[in-house]
Amino acid sequence: MEASALRDLLAPFIPSAELDEHLLASINTHLDLLVRWNQKMNLTALQTPEEMVTRHFGESLFAAQRLFSRGSQQEVFDVGSGAGFPGLPMKYWAPSLRMTLIEGHGKKATFLREVGRALTLPSLTILNARAESVTQRATLVTMRAVEKFEHVLPAAANLVAPTGRLAILIGEAQREQALSLLPPGENTSVALPASEQRILLTWTFA
Repeated sequence: MEASALRDLLAPFIPSAELDEHLLASINTHLDLLVRWNQKMNLTALQTPEEMVTRHFGESLFAAQRLFSRGSQQEVFDVGSGAGFPGLPMKYWAPSLRMTLIEGHGKKATFLREVGRALTLPSLTILNARAESVTQRATLVTMRAVEKFEHVLPAAANLVAPTGRLAILIGEAQREQALSLLPPGENTSVALPASEQRILLTWTFA
């Protein structure tokens, strides 16, 4: 996709000045692989590259700029990464992040490794495992609404370091369910651009 088209599609989510050529090139490489692999396996229900850019890359980048600076070096776990969201765009945004993508499905983990190889990303780990089996902790844990959300969300919360945060991209209708599944804590939510019903919910220990 042309850089100008990417900028236009991402405009509601992130200022154009923040979309440098390296970031756009990383998005394009990931997008090309996603479109190609999605013809053979179900990585996303979205059918067009334009939808993928706005829903997946746009929302992920919006969350990234809300959660950390571009120079951040913190430890991030992305639970149930699937096709790499929101974790990989966050890594493109802040290359110094120590990013671990946790994905239980073998074929999806293989796709994530392919993207990682294509972009030669430093400090990137692909962990083909269920979140429940991971014993390490991170200062930031991210996830989107995934299959078996009610089981995965508590497991994701268990990966948050005592001073860390959990950030999830979900529908507004899922907000109360999400909070009911989490231990007592403080939370904030912000509406996602170009959507009437999706939010970024951030939770920390009380």
